[in-house]
Amino acid sequence: MDKSTFGLGRRVACAAIAATLAFAPGAWAADFVAKIGHLESPQQSRHVFLEKVAALVAERTDGAVEFELFPQGQLGNQRQMTEGVQLGTLEATVSPAAFLGGFNPAISVLDIPYLLPADEDKAQALREGPFGAALLDTFASRGVVGVTLWPNGRKNFTSNKPLDDIAAFSDQKFRVMDSKILIEQFDALNASAIALPFGELYTSLQTGVVDGQENPLDTILRMKFHEVQDYLVVSEHGAMEDVVLFNPIFWASLPAEYQTIITDTFNEVIPELRAHKAAAVKAALDEISATDINVRTADAAERAALRSAMYAQAAAAYVERAGEEGQALLDVYEAEYAK
Repeated sequence: MDKSTFGLGRRVACAAIAATLAFAPGAWAADFVAKIGHLESPQQSRHVFLEKVAALVAERTDGAVEFELFPQGQLGNQRQMTEGVQLGTLEATVSPAAFLGGFNPAISVLDIPYLLPADEDKAQALREGPFGAALLDTFASRGVVGVTLWPNGRKNFTSNKPLDDIAAFSDQKFRVMDSKILIEQFDALNASAIALPFGELYTSLQTGVVDGQENPLDTILRMKFHEVQDYLVVSEHGAMEDVVLFNPIFWASLPAEYQTIITDTFNEVIPELRAHKAAAVKAALDEISATDINVRTADAAERAALRSAMYAQAAAAYVERAGEEGQALLDVYEAEYAK
């Protein structure tokens, strides 16, 4: 066989293999591919359940929709990812609500202490009801689509000074994220709040720049804040919520059926997500409690007293920042909370 015949035979064989692969199950590329960026590690709840959502969405759309996940800030910091979703260079992100206040002041309603009930089922009813829907709707005017809210734990207080009761907060200095609402939260307790970058917090606690801070238990453990703090009170006063955001052009390109599948799937996994997060929090509390830090859990009466002291002042700061839109959202919340 001459070289030309051999070359032709090889091309035909390659074409046959390519055709076989093209018609093999799963060989077709997805019709819609969404890159989704977020900040947590692959071991944390957010990523674990993004993987589950991605698998279920692919299955339920017969492979037409594919999610490519990029954890741990691979696609930039949260501001860069949020702007990417807005501009269309990124299809989606799952962002802590606390990082979105500059982008959408209305979302800062979640900074108000004891906004969500302690009962997780009642808290979920707020997320799924008119309040959650109204909160997600505020993103439309900011050029993104709010698909759902995901719970991601609750904040607790630590300090190098005793936290035996509300009076103990007086004159202590706490680190907060840059939020007027959180500053007012501590002012209501006669404490002062200092906005510091998260990366400076450990050293600031260690050197006494601030006396204390607030974070979820698993964050306190992971960042080793308990090593430079003497007291921890499990107060669960602040909701740490995630917001699932999609680019509006990408979202509009999806058939309505796929939009529904995606939204329903994100919501469907929430009970398992809550359980996974609760297990991580319990494990963190057990590990922290085995160290020298003084740990106590605030009972229902103390939490009610803390809410009574902090809620109104923090809510007023929120309305001052978010204006009429914020007041309307707070009205919906208070009507639903009363139920």
